[in-house]
Amino acid sequence: MSQILIVEPGEYAVCQLDAGEPLPSWLPTAPFWTVTRAADELSIICSAEAVPFESSHESGWRLLRMAGPFPFDLTGILESVLAPLAAADVGILAVSTFNTDYVLVKHTRLPAAVTALRAAGHVVRES
Repeated sequence: MSQILIVEPGEYAVCQLDAGEPLPSWLPTAPFWTVTRAADELSIICSAEAVPFESSHESGWRLLRMAGPFPFDLTGILESVLAPLAAADVGILAVSTFNTDYVLVKHTRLPAAVTALRAAGHVVRES
């Protein structure tokens, strides 16, 4: 199942805050951010430039957006992208939304990710 992936500009960070903290004032309004609150943490993925230095975070991620939307009953979409990345030893973070999926890879592994995805028959282009 061939997919189209768009490499979005910029660097992203994954941040961890205490579970009970409110959304931080530094949370950007664009271009992409996501928040997950769990019982033991508040995780935020957003533009690295927005994150305060002293916060608990890991930066250096690049964002690949899968061209959607995808019906909810369609299976194997994300797996078709993740399997070639795993075979190429490229670690990922995956985020799903109502319309599509996003895959983050470390910026140092982006060339290997693009090569692996193209070899698997996917189309990868810059935003």
